[in-house]
Amino acid sequence: MNTKSTFFQSIDLSNLQGDIRGGAISFLVAVPLCLGIALASGAPLFAGIIAGIVGGLVIGLVSRSAVSISGPEAGLIVVTLSAIQSLGSFPAFLLATCIAGLIQIGLGYARAGIVSNFFPSSVIKGMLAGIGIILIIKQLPHLVGYDADAAEGFALFQPGGFNIIEQLQMALGQFSGVAIMIALTSLAVFYLWEQPSFRQKAFARNVPAALVVVVLGISLNELVRVAFPPLVLRGNHLVQLPVPEGVQAFFQLFTFPDFSQWTNPLVYTSAVSIALVASLEALLAIEASDELDPIKRKTPANHELKAQGVGNIISGLIGGIPVTSVIVRSSVSINAGARTKLAALLHGTLLLVCVVTLPTLLNKIPWASLAAILLVTGYKLARIEVFKAIFAEGPSKFIPFVVTILAILLTDLLTGIGIGMATGIFFILHEHYQNTHRVKMDLDHGVKRIQVSLGEHVSFLSKAKLVKLLKSVPDNAIIEIDGSSSSYIDSDVISTIENFGVAARQRNIQVIFLPSSISDPTPVYTPKDLFNTYRRSDVKLNLHTTPVRG
Repeated sequence: MNTKSTFFQSIDLSNLQGDIRGGAISFLVAVPLCLGIALASGAPLFAGIIAGIVGGLVIGLVSRSAVSISGPEAGLIVVTLSAIQSLGSFPAFLLATCIAGLIQIGLGYARAGIVSNFFPSSVIKGMLAGIGIILIIKQLPHLVGYDADAAEGFALFQPGGFNIIEQLQMALGQFSGVAIMIALTSLAVFYLWEQPSFRQKAFARNVPAALVVVVLGISLNELVRVAFPPLVLRGNHLVQLPVPEGVQAFFQLFTFPDFSQWTNPLVYTSAVSIALVASLEALLAIEASDELDPIKRKTPANHELKAQGVGNIISGLIGGIPVTSVIVRSSVSINAGARTKLAALLHGTLLLVCVVTLPTLLNKIPWASLAAILLVTGYKLARIEVFKAIFAEGPSKFIPFVVTILAILLTDLLTGIGIGMATGIFFILHEHYQNTHRVKMDLDHGVKRIQVSLGEHVSFLSKAKLVKLLKSVPDNAIIEIDGSSSSYIDSDVISTIENFGVAARQRNIQVIFLPSSISDPTPVYTPKDLFNTYRRSDVKLNLHTTPVRG
């Protein structure tokens, strides 16, 4: 990958101010999200910061996207949490992350970037909505100040049964009025930022709501510390990043993969899950970022898979959680004026400087503030408008959407997507089966005439319905099979029509194939004749037939 030339070609100093503004604002959004996603993933908090730094600096340098920003993303929370729990060791998980990066690079060289085009949109939207619902559920205990183990060990179904009720019961028995106050204030800020009249103000356009939420959370808790010291949030109610005393101590915060786990099959299972989800998220986010790009530049999908793979290898090697392209940060950066990858590099640089110089300030952030941010993130993924829009598209879209959500909630992300894909494919095949041909029936001088118009693409899936139709043709009838609109007719379908044509003579059924320029006193033509007719008409068909038997 020629990153040097690509990097300098993407730089435009005439937009330096916009890139600085975009990188700075996306950094402010990233700080609480990196911490919150690490928390929800069951990973060390510092792992989220590492992933943000790698996403900004490493992927920002290697990627050919001008406006996308990478880092830890909400869509990876479930797969990360599941992998850490199944492996039972964070260093083993880091090894899986490195292997996932290698898989992504392999997918890039295999030109697998096109794969995202074949995922039904209903399944993708169902995946995002399912992730959103899980995010919402996981934050409920934090909103009332129960921060002991509400997020780290949560799964919708545990071996002991459905346990979110137990979590909430424990939370309500240990709730904190200050945490509730901070959470409600934070949610009010997000609500205010969504109001069209307020969003027009310069302050709302330039300052992200997530930053205001964090600052307010710290300020409110410090006011409580002064006015009502016994009620102040402390300990595990606040962010607890390690505070290094120097450069050497800072580097000691990094965790390294456990390479002794390379023979563990679960490591490779987790790696495949991470690679598939991270790759899909990246491809979708890149497509969305390109759509938001005012210059409408197109990011090469296969190269992006390689760039994301490099990022995940580096992140796994130094103790970070998986990374992918993040549409939230990218859109914030673009809206702030960013037009080149300088914004992504500044984003990563500011994260690095912040964690080295300001860890004490970060440790004043209440988890109630982060829970509000993640709650709103989950709501945006699973908002009611999404359900209404998919429902309006009909059962073939809505059912796979709902099945994907339920499957993710009841199993895990990868299994849920697989079940959703199977459901989506079923409806695609069903729709194809229903639209293989059109039939029109009338009487021609007292004789039943059946007109069959074949579809554009007549695959082997059309055979069953066509066989059923041909069996229903009565004796002494006329059947006209029109393939003039078909660009492809499968050989199995050709054989079916051919065999019917032979048997039709015994039942005095006239079989006519169109278009026909064959001068033959008998209106019974074989598919081979049809093929020759198309050839004479200079219409290209992919027909493979065998000679007529009999």
